[in-house]
Amino acid sequence: MSNAAPKPPTEAPVSRVSVRLLEKDYQFACAPEERAHLLDCGEFLNNRMREIRDSGKVVGLDRVAVMAALNITDELLKLKARGTDTDGTLTDRVKSLREKVEGALQESRQMTID
Repeated sequence: MSNAAPKPPTEAPVSRVSVRLLEKDYQFACAPEERAHLLDCGEFLNNRMREIRDSGKVVGLDRVAVMAALNITDELLKLKARGTDTDGTLTDRVKSLREKVEGALQESRQMTID
């Protein structure tokens, strides 16, 4: 019988990520390899929330967030009902959105440098 204290379980590394949704920052913890995906998800959600807010039909951050969640859930369930490869489709859409934003930011930076 050993008198040594039990070793605490080894904790997996955690990455801290800040996601901005409608001009408000939210802090999340995730595995380092999931960081880019979480940022993509945040960007996708932020775009949806902006579309809803800018339509002027929904007021208030909580209502905008709920409406965005319902719209995204509706799209996901419709894709599943059709038997569509939802993982690939959504991932491709998010990557495409991220590339467009990064391209626009790069162009904006180049314009301000010139």
